[in-house]
Amino acid sequence: MGIASAIARKLLEIKAIKLSPQDPFTWASGMLSPIYCDNRIALSHPDKRNFIKNSFISKAADFGDFDVIAGVATAGIPLGAILADALGKPFIYVRSKAKGHGRQNLIEGEARAGSKILVIEDLISTGGSSLQAVEALREASFEVIGVMAIFTYGFEQSIAAFEKANCKLETLTSYEFLLKEAEEMGYIKSADQELLTQWRDDPKNWKN
Repeated sequence: MGIASAIARKLLEIKAIKLSPQDPFTWASGMLSPIYCDNRIALSHPDKRNFIKNSFISKAADFGDFDVIAGVATAGIPLGAILADALGKPFIYVRSKAKGHGRQNLIEGEARAGSKILVIEDLISTGGSSLQAVEALREASFEVIGVMAIFTYGFEQSIAAFEKANCKLETLTSYEFLLKEAEEMGYIKSADQELLTQWRDDPKNWKN
């Protein structure tokens, strides 16, 4: 079993990802969704956490040389710190907005200007928060070599956003692998596949 299939299966096993096409969840935005993803649950399972860490180590090789790992607040912080420790790299993280007191930092930690940065995120939805961090790092005179995350929905909006930002994106697994593993595990029925694919293709208008 490849890494993408194994990660998808492990996330389903611990219910870090839940699928409910017939009784959808409501996201904070108000959008209906047949999937709920909280990869932070994997941090509480040492075997799953270590598998993700080792998978990140393997996937990081796709980016070539880099100097520093940056986590995206908040879910990317522990993942990035774990990876930085495993690789012996410096670690920094990027806030969603500058701190309102003290030095009012947006980027926490220390790194040389011009350093090559690999950004770590847990989940890619629209790509907005990840690319906001990328832009903050670029404005601070760092060279961002790409973003690595556990999972992506594969929305066209996110694909286009990363292309526009000229930012490489790699993920350990994706929506397609998730659906395949979910059906093989008996988590969903084959009849659910169409509903789940329709949502991914047009999430805003799904079930409207």
